[in-house]
Order: sequence, then structure tokens, then C-alpha cells
Amino acid sequence: MKSKRYFNTTGFCMPERHYMIDPLRNQKIIFDLIDKAQYFTIHAPRQTGKTTLLHELAHRLNKEGNYISVVFSVESAGYRSITEETANKKIINSLYSSSGQYLNENNCPIPPEKYTKDLTLENYLIDWASSQSKPIVLLLDEIDSLYDDVLVSVLRQLRNGFQIRPERFPSTVALVGLRDVREYKTKVRPSEASLGSGSPFNIKAESILLGTWTKEEITELYSQHTKDTGQVFTKEVINRIYELTGGQPWLVNAVANEIVEKILKSDYTKKITLAHAEEVKENLIARRDTHLDSLIDKLKEERVKNIVSAIINGDGVLFDNYDDSLLYCRDLGIISETKPIRIANEIYREIIPRVLNRNLQDSIEEEGETKWYIKPNGKLDMDKLLKAFQAFYRENSEMWLEKFDYKEAGPHLLLMAFLQRVINGGGKINREMAVGTGRTDLLIEFNGDKFVLELKLNRLPSTKQKGLDQISRYLDTLGMTKGYLILFEIKPSSIIPWETRVKWETLSHQNKEITIVEM
Repeated sequence: MKSKRYFNTTGFCMPERHYMIDPLRNQKIIFDLIDKAQYFTIHAPRQTGKTTLLHELAHRLNKEGNYISVVFSVESAGYRSITEETANKKIINSLYSSSGQYLNENNCPIPPEKYTKDLTLENYLIDWASSQSKPIVLLLDEIDSLYDDVLVSVLRQLRNGFQIRPERFPSTVALVGLRDVREYKTKVRPSEASLGSGSPFNIKAESILLGTWTKEEITELYSQHTKDTGQVFTKEVINRIYELTGGQPWLVNAVANEIVEKILKSDYTKKITLAHAEEVKENLIARRDTHLDSLIDKLKEERVKNIVSAIINGDGVLFDNYDDSLLYCRDLGIISETKPIRIANEIYREIIPRVLNRNLQDSIEEEGETKWYIKPNGKLDMDKLLKAFQAFYRENSEMWLEKFDYKEAGPHLLLMAFLQRVINGGGKINREMAVGTGRTDLLIEFNGDKFVLELKLNRLPSTKQKGLDQISRYLDTLGMTKGYLILFEIKPSSIIPWETRVKWETLSHQNKEITIVEM
């Protein structure tokens, strides 16, 4: 029998249709802020449950009867050419239209077309609050879709009403979007008027970041499917899905949906296995759903580029709460919330390098064909592959590195592109990248064999020795004794000619066999 509920990957969740966990389960702070008549912000990356939380919060507040609450979006006013007057009308129309979904007629604001005063958001909210006996909790979504004067105007109007709440203005206003309030000022042109303070919303009491899910929360979500259908997500499978997704809510749902509906065709008698989780990873990366496409689009932004390049190279970046680039990437969900600073989850770690070097992958012809590097026994000849890459790098790198947006990470991305073309023929690449490590580690699996490659930019005389020590430690963690240290010279060939920079040497270091590949 087909389950009435399913794993949702589009729009907000509804308990009668979707498997979901209570979005307000860890949000006592929100209710405390509302009881104290405070204004606050909620921010989180796309598709992490913001809208689901808002709908649940508004319905719960209205049901409990102490407040009246409405969720509405200001996205209709989110374009640069709009005037303040037109924006006010669009925002008010959105508020009025949404209010009918949450409130009875007596609690709704007056229809905008019947409003006789100057139609501004501030006036409209004053008159609405004045007509109600209960405090209003206003949940304003997509606030960071607004630009320039319109954004400043909306924030000013809300701030003006703060002093006369709750009798004559909403008791609580929550501004909800992708980014924290500190980011709003970057959307206002320097020539425009500011709100006269460092923060454009200086009356907010708290800024709440919606985090990723824990392993226990994923287990709770998946157990609902088991209860409905009898089909089990084992602890082993859940652990692997947590590694793949990092608890990112959309990914957690997308992986489960792909397994249950696409791979197993909603046949609940079939067992869910680790192999299914691995298959989903490749399916999602290949298909690039809207969620992943929106992530990829952010890679073009300079602030994102700086951090992602540092992660790929292992460069040091000071993690400082005042570093806007780091915090911006964290707010977007691209990087981990804790140290070491790395790409947020395994699926993102896999798709980001593939996207950045996709054009190169498509351009590699004969050199990238798997068959050239397969031994008669079907095993991968890594020595032959890396020597071929040395030749390819010598011939093509200067031309290709010039084309890369991510020039600093270019050498690493070139090798990953070359490897991806070959390994796609029957293996996989596991990437270990983090800020401050000074390296990128690749674990390549192919036909039962494992190969460890450590990639470093040859910046200092000590680079080679540090690289040998680092790969030795990494091999220890894997219980392996053989690896490859890849050193990319950063000086141009006009200073260090190719004849002297291309080298191949195998030596013993700390009881490990290390092949040093320089280029």
C-alpha cells in the first residue's frame, strides 16, 4: 500500500502530506522573544525549513489564542527599478492577501483598496494593530529580496513603529531571509541614505540561524517512513546519509526521496542499502536539482570564490566573526559551521570541484580515456596516469590556468578534472579539503584498489618536507603505506623552465613509500 506521506523536496512541509520533524522543537528562544515583544531576525540557507517554521509558528500562535500572527513575503517588491510608493503597495497587498490564510475576517487588516489614508506600510500596520485587542506577531519573509531605497524604507517604517508597540504597532516583527541582518547594508548603494547606525535594523534583539539536522533528527524523520511503510533505514545507512548531507534538510529529504521513489519505485518490501545511498549521491550531482544549481550560482561571487579557493588549496584563513566572507559563506550553507572550515557536506564537496572544472573535463580527449590506464588485470595504473597528467599539465596548464575564475585553485582543479575523466570509468574520488591544512587529500578507489594523492602548491623551500610529513600522517590514518605527493610549482616557466620543474622521484619516508610528482 502506498504511503500517504512522502519526503518533500519542494515548498514548505505539511504534516498531513509530508514526513517532517517539528520545526519549532529547538526554538524556545523564539517564543521567549515573542513574549517579550521583541523584534528579531531568522536566517538560513535556501531550503532549510525557514518557511515551514514560519507557517507552523503562525498557526500555533493563532491556535493558542494569545496573539494573532501572519506570514507574508515581500518578494513581489524585490527588484531594483521599483519605486518606494509601488513597493509599499505590493508589500501591503501581499500582507492582506496572506492574512486570510491565517486569520478570521475580524482579525484581518482592512482591504488596501478601502484604505483612505496615505498607503504606507507604517500607517497600515498602525491602523491594523490599533483595531485589534490582541498583539500582532508579523513574520516577514524574503526580506533580503528588497533593494536600495525600498529596503531602507521598509526597515525605517518598522523601526518607527517599534516605540508604539504593541497597542499601535505589531508587538513582534521577525525578518526572515537567507542572510543575517548585517548583510542588509550591503544591498544599499553607498550613495543612498542609511539608517544612521552600523546596523540597518538596530532594534532587533536576536539573530537566529537555523542550523542543519543532527543524526538523531534524521533518524526521527526516517522513522516516520518506517512506521508508515515498514521499510527501514538502518543505522548504517543513516550514518552514511549524514556523511553525504551534513544534515542539510533539503539533501536529507532528497536522498530519501530518491531512494524510496526513484530507485526502489516505492516498493516498500525492498531493503534500503548503502549502495543505494552511493547511487543517490551520483544521481543528485548529475541531475543538479534547483537546490544544487542555486548553490553553484553563488560560486561566481567574489566573497565565495575567495573562501572556496582557500579550502581547495588548504590556505590559511583567520576565522573571525567579523570576517564577512566567511560568515557570508556560512550563511549560504556552503561551508561548515565549525572548525576546520571546509565545504559543508560530502555532496557539496563533490559537486563544487566538478562544476569548477567542468569545461576542462569536457575538453580532455584521448588523455582522459580510462582504457589507456588500465592494466591487463583490470587494475588502475596510477603511475602511468600521473605521468600522462605531467605531460598534459606541461602542455596545457598555462593556457587553462589563465581561463580559470579560480586561478589560485587552478592546478588542483586541473588534476581533479583529469582524474575525474579517468575515474568516471569505474571508480570514485574522495576529497578531503579544509582551510589551513596547506594541502588537498584525494583518496581514489578503483576496482578494489586505493590510492592516496596529496596536492600542494610549492610555495616555500620547506613545502616538500612538510608534504612528506603530512602524507605520511594521512596514510597512517588510513592504514596504508604508499602514496603520491603532487607538488605544483607556482612560479612561471619563464623563471623555472619545464625542463627542470617536471620531476618524478620515489623514496621512503617514515616507513612509507612516497612518490613525489613535481610539475
